[in-house]
Amino acid sequence: MTGSFAETPRALPARHETVGQMLRRIATEVPDRVAVVEGVASPDRRRWTYADLLRASERTARTLLRDFAPGETIAIWAPNIPEYVVAQYGAALAGLVVVTVNPAFRPAEARYAFEHAGVVGCLTVPDFRGHRLLSDARNIAAELPGLRTIVDLENWDAYVADVDDTAPLPEVEPDAPAYVLYTSGTTGAPKGAVLTHAGVTDNVTVGAANIAGASADRTVWLAVLPMFHLAGCVVAAIGTLSLRGALVTVRSFDAALAVRLIAEERVSTLNIVPTLMWAMLRDPSWGERDTSSLHSIMLGGAPIPPELARRVREHGIVPIVGYGLTEAPMVSATSAGDDDHDLIHTIGRPLPGVALRVVDPATGQEVPSGGVGEIETRGSHTFGGYLGDPGATGRAFRADGWLRTGDLGAMDERGVVAMAGRAKEMIIRGGENVYPREIEDHLAKLPGVLEAAVIGLPDDYYGEVVAAFVRRDHPSCSARELADRLRREITGYKVPSRWFFVDAFPLTTSGKIQKFALREGWENGDYREEAA
Repeated sequence: MTGSFAETPRALPARHETVGQMLRRIATEVPDRVAVVEGVASPDRRRWTYADLLRASERTARTLLRDFAPGETIAIWAPNIPEYVVAQYGAALAGLVVVTVNPAFRPAEARYAFEHAGVVGCLTVPDFRGHRLLSDARNIAAELPGLRTIVDLENWDAYVADVDDTAPLPEVEPDAPAYVLYTSGTTGAPKGAVLTHAGVTDNVTVGAANIAGASADRTVWLAVLPMFHLAGCVVAAIGTLSLRGALVTVRSFDAALAVRLIAEERVSTLNIVPTLMWAMLRDPSWGERDTSSLHSIMLGGAPIPPELARRVREHGIVPIVGYGLTEAPMVSATSAGDDDHDLIHTIGRPLPGVALRVVDPATGQEVPSGGVGEIETRGSHTFGGYLGDPGATGRAFRADGWLRTGDLGAMDERGVVAMAGRAKEMIIRGGENVYPREIEDHLAKLPGVLEAAVIGLPDDYYGEVVAAFVRRDHPSCSARELADRLRREITGYKVPSRWFFVDAFPLTTSGKIQKFALREGWENGDYREEAA
């Protein structure tokens, strides 16, 4: 291969079904199999079979249709609880569009999503980590005339009590909107990405199968990432559904509880960010409990430290690195047989039904194999556009349907892609292009480095210079030592000339470092510089 294009064909045709159709099909196939488990510390956990889940979801759909019309938009503002799963499937069967809202949001942040998306109803809980969501939602509704119904998910049985179980449900089109998910905001204000039913179900079916691998027929998926995020409501929830598995919901991440649930529920897979995986591995209970059921994990959201990959493999777990974005849920991934180089340094090959290419951002022409350019993807997995923003939607797609991801990468002759960072993050130092991801990957391999982020800072002479922000495991890990080690591995102009050590990084709710917040903190004088 001389260019930078790869496409993986599907082994079987896509079903092109709605989320509700998928639920009905699988509940018919495996009615008595466990579908959802409430992941709490008590061993007396609530459980739903697939027959129970379908019955509860259809009842929810009929109840929702007393208050809302098909095509209207409702919000779920809640943590990972079983009622969240039932609510999202009920909304799908009712033909409603779901906006997922971070339960850690303060009222002003939630109001933005409600107002922007035209939300007419909100399903929430009384409290989450001290945030009084139910009363906040009612206060917001008093200010937004269109937000007419607030429902307490923890009083769900009362809400659905008097529904007519014979009331007809609407026909929902596979290409109808299913979700509005807001982008994570690593570079600025979030936008609402519209995902369709079939775009989600077709894509996640192949992606989840790749993650589960040999354990697919016994899938028990631990949902530790938040349901308001794509990784929770789509990848974990619908991925588990596609595998006919059991989804174990975790209200709020706690390492010891997660390890306990792996042991007691015989969890086979999960998707997680490196920071949380480290927390589980370092928890004292990891070595005390039987975690041998855990077959595979998908790591994403941040570069994978080599030491983490090694530790995961030592425990007999298959690590998978996945790449996706809110606008295209599951784009590429490594596979069970890939070596450590591909796991640590690449995002794998395109998943079945997905096309990928790497192009010159200015011309749209494919770069030669191995050349750095913008990653673009095309296929039914791409989103339906940004809600209420046709201009941004038009800028996101090329005329021939390729989605511009904004990520930089390089594709080798095998069709395997390595990330090089975000296009907007590229640093131009004295006319030389510097890709932060390359430097971050090298830093992640150095002793003493726990996490690192690289950005460009203004400079009178070079225009921009390379700055590294590092979280280290000991104060003896110095800027001079790290710079000296980097000079042995990369060209001198790529070595950071400015160094800042941090105790913690500003993160998005999905665990990604917010580089714009780092820059703002630097501008405000929040970080102390150390000379190299």
